[in-house]
Amino acid sequence: MNSSRSRCDNDPARVVAEAVAAHGAYRHGIARAEAVDDASMRDYSDWIGHGCHAGMEYLAKYDDVRRDPRLLLEGARSLIVCAFPYARPVRFEPGYLRVASYALGDDYHDVIRRRLGEAAREIDEALGSTSRVCVDTAPLRERYWAVRSGLGYIGLNDQLILPGAGSYFFIGTIVTTADLTPHEPCRMKCIGCRRCIACCPSGALTADPKPKVDARRCLSCLTIEHRGPFGDPPPRLDGRLYGCDTCQLVCPHNRVVEGMPEVEPIPEFQPRPELLQLTRERVADMTPEEYHQLFRGSAMRRCKLPDLKRNASTP
Repeated sequence: MNSSRSRCDNDPARVVAEAVAAHGAYRHGIARAEAVDDASMRDYSDWIGHGCHAGMEYLAKYDDVRRDPRLLLEGARSLIVCAFPYARPVRFEPGYLRVASYALGDDYHDVIRRRLGEAAREIDEALGSTSRVCVDTAPLRERYWAVRSGLGYIGLNDQLILPGAGSYFFIGTIVTTADLTPHEPCRMKCIGCRRCIACCPSGALTADPKPKVDARRCLSCLTIEHRGPFGDPPPRLDGRLYGCDTCQLVCPHNRVVEGMPEVEPIPEFQPRPELLQLTRERVADMTPEEYHQLFRGSAMRRCKLPDLKRNASTP
């Protein structure tokens, strides 16, 4: 970006759009930094109160910040919510353990933080603002703000769905002091076919009276976030080593139809070949040194070696 251009000559919307697109964002939306609406906060509190967050205690902390993103950055006035594409699920050959598509490339925390950090610096230089990048680490209601910014809508599987593009995206947010014109919230809704609910292998999804994911049953949560032995009876993993893509695989919004352009993942999210060839025996015999080498720079480091071995040995 041309830093010699006078700040008053810069159109804020164009500056933002060019900066985030140049660093890999497929789409972006802008929301005004303000408190989350009361109804959404009640729904979230009820979800926590019923224990649906399982052992993820961090989801019950920092309620004040989760309610108001302005507490993340003094003087915050806008949120720039960006969607970054990752690879669609691949077909694993017989005998190989399955890994959720989002985890097959480099760790999205590092990749998106770096890319959005560069975009934020360009925006701040052009607009004289101050910004903070959040990528699934700060207590920010990311999907809520994605809807508020017009980026997409939430399916019955609790995934953000981008109209015409599906749900295989990461969310990254720039909280900024720049006073940006907000986009209209997304008013679209999931078609409600309930395929994700019917096909969930562990019955973790419900829609009555409201859509809800019970993380205590979700195979993605159990294989990634749960520590130590599984309860009795243990979940049936059917070859899942890390995560579960079922609710996205069956979602009609992810179906590629004629005339729809294929969304290409950014290079860092291309699947690593070695992660497509993990067997039960390979994981069972894996040493700490091999674990650190194989998963260096991978989101799969979220699951420690003993728990990875537990997953591999579970039928």
